[in-house]
Amino acid sequence: MVKPIQNIVIVGGGTAGWLTAGVIAARHRGRIPQDFMVTLVESPNIPIIGVGEGTWPTLRSTLKKIGVSETDLFRECDAAFKQGARFARWTTGAQDDGYYHPLVLPQGFERLNLVPHWLSGNGQQSFCDAVCPQGRLCDDGLAPKAITTPEYEGAANYAYHLDAGKFAPFLTRHCTEKLGVRHVRADVSRVALDESGDIRAIVTEQAGEIAGDLFVDCTGFRSLLLGEAMNVPFRDCSDILFCDRAMAVQVPYEHEDSPVRSHTVSTAQSAGWIWDIGLPTRRGTGHVYSSRHISDDEAERELRAYLGPAADDLAVRKIVIRSGHREQFWVRNCVAVGMSAGFLEPLESSAIVLVELSAKLIAEQMPLCREVMDIVASRFNATTHYRWGRIIDFLKLHYVLTRRTDSAFWRDNVLPETIPERLRELLLLWKYQSPWFLDEFDRVEEVFPAASYQYVLYGMGFRTEVSPGMVAYDARHADRAMRENAMLTERLRTTLPRHRDLIRKIHEHGLQPV
Repeated sequence: MVKPIQNIVIVGGGTAGWLTAGVIAARHRGRIPQDFMVTLVESPNIPIIGVGEGTWPTLRSTLKKIGVSETDLFRECDAAFKQGARFARWTTGAQDDGYYHPLVLPQGFERLNLVPHWLSGNGQQSFCDAVCPQGRLCDDGLAPKAITTPEYEGAANYAYHLDAGKFAPFLTRHCTEKLGVRHVRADVSRVALDESGDIRAIVTEQAGEIAGDLFVDCTGFRSLLLGEAMNVPFRDCSDILFCDRAMAVQVPYEHEDSPVRSHTVSTAQSAGWIWDIGLPTRRGTGHVYSSRHISDDEAERELRAYLGPAADDLAVRKIVIRSGHREQFWVRNCVAVGMSAGFLEPLESSAIVLVELSAKLIAEQMPLCREVMDIVASRFNATTHYRWGRIIDFLKLHYVLTRRTDSAFWRDNVLPETIPERLRELLLLWKYQSPWFLDEFDRVEEVFPAASYQYVLYGMGFRTEVSPGMVAYDARHADRAMRENAMLTERLRTTLPRHRDLIRKIHEHGLQPV
């Protein structure tokens, strides 16, 4: 007898749990509550980690699809715009060493690779400034849109910085009030399996037994379902990405009208890096570091030295990072999303985008019956393995391109045995041909497209050999694209508002609905 999949039980709240609930419920809204139910079980006693304040542009389309108002997001989640990240002191360690990874594609990217033309030029401009306007917008403290621009649209591509502690409750209200998600506050005491090895139910202290057809594990580092109940091993990648500790601290602004950066700043330290994220009411900062290369006390001193007197009386929050992921992400009728699937250092804000992509894949490929679930699970695992591998490669890229030799941390990061084989092959390839979307980046939903690799590679001084014929082939089109970028840059710099000014107007007047 065919067993339909009708009851989805998500165990664990936070951003991972509620985003997953929202994406699944919105996709299957027409079936709720007749023959489909999404239940989220959340412990009333386990606090949310709540330090993930950076997002990826995919969150705009995710929130739009589940029916969230962008104005409400800004008003209720202390949100700001994010236009990319600036990496300081990663290449040489000098005070003026820095580059941008913006969120817009290079001018004409779909039809033209500007890298060879920029490399063959006089090198007066950074790669970012030569091919896109976003670095200059960040330098000027400008927003990516105007108050008259409708919700989720922009003059430049953007993501968000937000208060993760406010974002999860915001999603909770939306999912329960607008999307029909059932919310159960209870502690899980046991996971009950049936004779086949599937999860039959979770047993809770406050709400008794909760049965389901598909269980989504959003229980964080503990991985209560996939890791503990289903015994799926953890694949450690600390031999590639060394950072295994973080210290977080929230820093108030000196003045209430202090400028709000529209980009993350990641500043390299002796054995890690410090993030600095601007929200309207405060800065979210923290030090991510390798405990094998620096002590906790030394790491805290570096963080406080970076922050200066503003942090003298502030307590830091310490977090242990276990870099890696589960060997499988969907086993039988259990799938892990968020930190229960794995976690990597937050260098490129990959945590929330992985949640979004996983939730989207589950919602779109939702098996109609148990008989086909293992086929869907196999496809999900293949896609998710690819994404985790690509993210690990991309994060490691920031370290292997360094020329710093001032500490063991930086010297160890360029050792060949710490570099994934695929990344080693790509670095060799890129010596002779630059990354472009028509080449090795051929998936429909790459987490980091070829343009992201270009911004990091050439921001850190990587050189690709350029043949005169390659440059001459489309030199006229490249020159026009770069001129168009220069004109666009100046137009946006003169028309876009200051970042804090736009945030204030959103709070006062709201954005136009789509």
